[in-house]
Parts: sequence; structure tokens; C-alpha cells
Amino acid sequence: MTGRLYLGLNVIIVGLTLIISSCTRTSPCPEDVSGVLSDAGDNAAQLRQVLEHYKTDPDTLKLAAAHFLIGNMQGHCYVTYYLHDSTDQEIDLDVLSFETYDKLLETLDSLESEKGTLDFDRDTLIYDKDIITADYLINQIDLAFEAWRHKPWAGNLSFNNFCNYVLPYRGSNEPLEDWRRYFMEKYADIESRMKDSTDPIEAAAIINNDIRAWFRFDRRFYLHPTDLGLKEMLDHKMGRCEDMTNITIYAFRANGLAVTSDYTPYWANAGNNHAWNAIVTADGRVIPFMGAESNPGDYHLAYKLAKVYRKTFAEQKDNLTFQTKKQEAVPGWLAGKSYLDVTRDYIPVVNYTFLFDETAPDSIDIAYICVFNSGEWKAIDWARIEDSNGLNIAYFTDLGKDIIYLPGLYLDKSIVPCGAPVLLGDTTARFAADTINTVTLRLTETTTMEHAPSTDGVARVKLTPGVEYELLFWNNNEWQSFGKKTAGTGPLVFEKVPSGTLYWLVAEEKDREERIFYWNGTDARWL
Repeated sequence: MTGRLYLGLNVIIVGLTLIISSCTRTSPCPEDVSGVLSDAGDNAAQLRQVLEHYKTDPDTLKLAAAHFLIGNMQGHCYVTYYLHDSTDQEIDLDVLSFETYDKLLETLDSLESEKGTLDFDRDTLIYDKDIITADYLINQIDLAFEAWRHKPWAGNLSFNNFCNYVLPYRGSNEPLEDWRRYFMEKYADIESRMKDSTDPIEAAAIINNDIRAWFRFDRRFYLHPTDLGLKEMLDHKMGRCEDMTNITIYAFRANGLAVTSDYTPYWANAGNNHAWNAIVTADGRVIPFMGAESNPGDYHLAYKLAKVYRKTFAEQKDNLTFQTKKQEAVPGWLAGKSYLDVTRDYIPVVNYTFLFDETAPDSIDIAYICVFNSGEWKAIDWARIEDSNGLNIAYFTDLGKDIIYLPGLYLDKSIVPCGAPVLLGDTTARFAADTINTVTLRLTETTTMEHAPSTDGVARVKLTPGVEYELLFWNNNEWQSFGKKTAGTGPLVFEKVPSGTLYWLVAEEKDREERIFYWNGTDARWL
């Protein structure tokens, strides 16, 4: 994915036609707006003040915009986290007190040796509907319209795209701050510096070039899970991927540029995840880039995508959290209300019908498809379990090609495999250990994934002499050990290994970022 990438715009259906037709000055509020007003308690007066304000505004679209924001406000909030040990004792951690990310990790390792496993949990959730003020919301709407109406590159942007990609007042779960005026004034002169003042891509490049001159990625913020607000970002001038996309969203939306934040929850051939920006043009192109790092047309995603989702302000009623299902618990990120599957806008996709070997339990009607990421099978999508001529199937759509997937169920808050891994491409290859017909593996690397000082850098390393490695193979829905060997100067040789399955060579006392592979008869194919 190099050079300028033009992607088909996956239109977000938000019922704007209904909103516009029903938001007259005499008709009642739409149902979703009424629901938020009912839940807002004492703060409902602030929201009603916004609606009353726009009932008399000559620009009738402003009332529709107010309904869009308020009607989709449910669940949007500022979230803070805290670090705690195994006894739930809070651990004070200032990531910027450490000179480097490695020193930060050394301290965390030391703390875990002393206090047991450390983990982050949500501390407080401050919901917008409970605290947002009429002045804040009116200011956000008025400034968004000012940019849309007056910026020459925004003139042809539809109201639908305006509502989804310019109007929203937050990027993720950061504190609410008045960022529109700041960035509108900061970049007020860019039209005079442009060759074509109607070109949103040129405007985007000018703004992004300025941001990346003073804001940068820093791995230490991986351990600062609370999303930064504008004040913190201006103070620190650094953050993680989420913060980079957010500050770009602020700067672009304040100037009438339609921008999104797209993400993959898990890379398909590396550890970790990634978020980036994409700009939406009036003619329907979606062009990915990395805010504060790389401009539209110059950006490429280095690792395999199984799924791409878009953060939206609007609720997406097709998401799992809105579906009737037998199990209340779902894997964490899939419980979100405001994300949209845009995978087919990025990569070639395939569909997959999973046939259960055994009948699914009566208490479960949702199955998951997983990718191998950071030593675990992690859910990347879901499908409803259906009955087909007495057999249970789950139909998964729009999956990235040439990737290993594993079907699973969500039991006791963890993924439990329920079928064999498959390699999905133009054809489907199913992996199952054959303990009768064996192979000899000669291995010279693990493709260990190590984080480099970039937003998504992952590097391959060779075997280290003197280090012990364990070979695992996939059998009966779990990793089983085939044995351990210490590396020398030549390849590690494992004989009489079960054939036809997946393998995983793991270094002793490492972070288990090594990649899985299969054996094609002469060498390893890493996935």
C-alpha cells in the first residue's frame, strides 16, 4: 500500500434523512435525542438549551447537527485508568519520569517481581451527557459550521460527511476541551500558502507537516492508557498512536477537513495493534495517513490486516453489543457501540463459513474468529451461530486474505478454540496435527517481533547462540511442547515432528512475540 491510495467510501448510515425531516421547529425530538435527555438527569437542561438555541437559527441544518450530536452522545465519555497490583493496590506510575521506554519496562518488571501481576483498570468514567455544557456544545457546532461554510476545500462536502467527520467534538475518550478555536486560529493563513485552495489534500499536508514538526510518538505512552487531552498534548508534545490521531482530528476538523480514525484491533502477522487517520474527500475517496508522521498519499501500513474498523461518533446498530444474544459477556473491544467495519476499503477480503465439528452448547449463539497476536489467539470479529440442516455454522464476512484464523467461543472471559486453524486465501487450508507422518524442521529464526521506536515498527531477529528455544505445535485445540533445544551457530533441528499443523518457536524468558508458522516441506512459512 504505497503512494496515494484511493479507497471506496463506506457510507455510514446514521439516519440523517430522518433527522432532517423530523427536526422541524414544531415537531418533537427524535427518539434517540429524547432517550439521552431522559438519561442526562440534571444536565438535561443544558442539552435542551442547545436545542432551544437552534430552533430559532436561520440555518436549519444546525438543529439537525445538534440532534446528531445529542442523539449519539450516549456512552461517550472521558475515561481514566489506574495501575494496580494483584491485591488491587494502586501503583503510582509517571511514564515521563523514565528516560526511555526500556527503563520503564525494567521498573515494571521489578514491580511485578515484588507485587505480582500488574494491570490497568478503569478508574472513572465521566459521561458527556452528564457534564457537557450548552456553551461548549453550541461553540463546537457554530465553529464546525463556520469551517464547513467558509473553507474553500470544504464547500462540496456533504452534510452526511460533515456530521460524521467534521462535527464530532471528541476523538476517543479524552477530556473535553475547546480545541476548535485554537486550531482554527493556528492555521488561519494556510489558504494563502496553497497552490490550490480548494484541494483538501494540500491543506491536510500543510497542517500535518506543522503538527509533525512539534508532536511525536513516544512508546512510554503505551503505559499511559488514559487518552490525552489538548492541554496535555501541547504540554508534552508527544503521545501514543491514539493521541497522534486525536490531535490530527482536532486540527483537521477545526479547519473543515473531514478526517477519521481507523484502526486494526490486532495485527495479523505481528504483535500489538495500530490506529491511523484517513481523510474523506467530497468525491468519495478515503486516503489513509498517519497524523504527526506521514501525509495522505505517502503512508503505507507495514503489516497484515485481518480487519479494519473506523471509530465513529454515531452508534452503529449492527454492532454486537446491540444484538440479542444468549451470552452477555463479549471480548472487550467488541462491546463498543461506535465502530464500523471498513476492511473491504483497505484490502481484498474473503468470507468464511465455519462448520462446527460438534454441536455448539445451547447457552452460546455467538462465535468468534481470531488472529494470533502477542502469543495469544485474539478475537477480531464475530458471527452468529446458526443451524443449517442440523449442523451448526458461523458465517464470517470480509476477512483479510492469506491470514491464519482460529474459530473460538468466549467462555469465562477468555477465548476457547472450537475448531482447527485455517489459512484463508483464494483457497482454504485447514491445519491438524498428523502424529503418524512426521517431518524434520531446520529452523534459523523465530521472527520475534520487537517494538522499534516508531508507531508500528516490528523487526525480525535471528536465533541467539546460548539461548534455549522451545518448539510448540498446535494439537487438540492447544499448544503442545515438542521439546527444547539450545541454539548454537547453526540451525536448530527438530526430528519426527507431527506434520500438517502450526508451529511456534519460542525463546526462553522472552515476551512471546515470536510468530507462528507452517512447514511447506522444505522450509518454514511465517504467518
